[in-house]
Amino acid sequence: MSSVKKHVIWFRDCSSQHYLQVGGKNANLGEMLQIGLRVPPGFAITTHAFDTVWEKERVRSQIIRILSEITPEDVKALEEAGRDVRSLIESTPVPETIAKQIRQSYKKLCKLCGVSDLPVAVRSSATSEDTKMASFAGLHDSYLCIRGGDEVIQHTLKCWASLFTDRVIAYRNHIGWPHDKVTISVGIQKMVNAKCAGVMFTIDPVAGDPDKIIIEGNWGLGESVVKGEVSPDHFVVDKESLEILNKTIAPKILCYQRGENQVVRIEPPIEKQNQVCLSDEELMELVRLGKIAEAHYQSAQDLEWAIDVDLPFPENIFLVQTRPVTGAGRPKRNDADIIIDMMSSLFRR
Repeated sequence: MSSVKKHVIWFRDCSSQHYLQVGGKNANLGEMLQIGLRVPPGFAITTHAFDTVWEKERVRSQIIRILSEITPEDVKALEEAGRDVRSLIESTPVPETIAKQIRQSYKKLCKLCGVSDLPVAVRSSATSEDTKMASFAGLHDSYLCIRGGDEVIQHTLKCWASLFTDRVIAYRNHIGWPHDKVTISVGIQKMVNAKCAGVMFTIDPVAGDPDKIIIEGNWGLGESVVKGEVSPDHFVVDKESLEILNKTIAPKILCYQRGENQVVRIEPPIEKQNQVCLSDEELMELVRLGKIAEAHYQSAQDLEWAIDVDLPFPENIFLVQTRPVTGAGRPKRNDADIIIDMMSSLFRR
């Protein structure tokens, strides 16, 4: 691996070895591409880019000074400090050498996808998201339907600033994680124009049965399924025989779609609300990809998938994330839940 510090690395050039440069989420997207999984194209703005701005014009020293003046119990001071730090980061000019690389990379991604103003997801990818000491997964911000090089840069700053939301500051204080040891990468990824999307588990996460693959989906983008806002279509597939053991079609009364400049929540047409969102052919391709992921990572996987309405089968079936299944057989509270509870208890004092 080259020792040259880069501001931009394409997903296709990433792997788990690039974790410190591109964070856990982006490194994993690169790793998925390396093993032949279909991932929407994109690139990572590296931790080196963040570190360059972090040290620019004494931003780092100002942030540490602001945060050193608060105590964990003072909720109002924590909120004010977080607001000041985020404002400082979002208003710090990105050096033109970095800004130019981001604009050029976005333009290259647009050309690759054949769209002049391609809508992209701007996704936080912190190096501290999942470590033995702590998990920050889900605590940093991401943005959808972002178009144009300048907007990508502005939302990259917002992702960087999300290292200092109130709940992340509180969590680091709670576990004793130093505020001056943080760094973050940002992924810029083509947004799938999703016909349908959802999640897949290569184990039954409730029963803990390793011989079953569970797939859930809804029309449009996957937010409605991931957030638990709908009862999705539910499929159970035998991992070895590939027999579809169960197919439950749910009434799909809401979904999210890619709009011009934002994700929009809509009600699907009446005729689609009780239609199955996945064909058997699409279901089997998802199962195939899930088995590849499980074999590579040597553990049951929790995957997010999407099917692009603009592309032919099977090139239209994408995986946008995979992670190990945790707590099979029981629900597992994530860090966002923990922080919300902790902050709420502070407010009640």
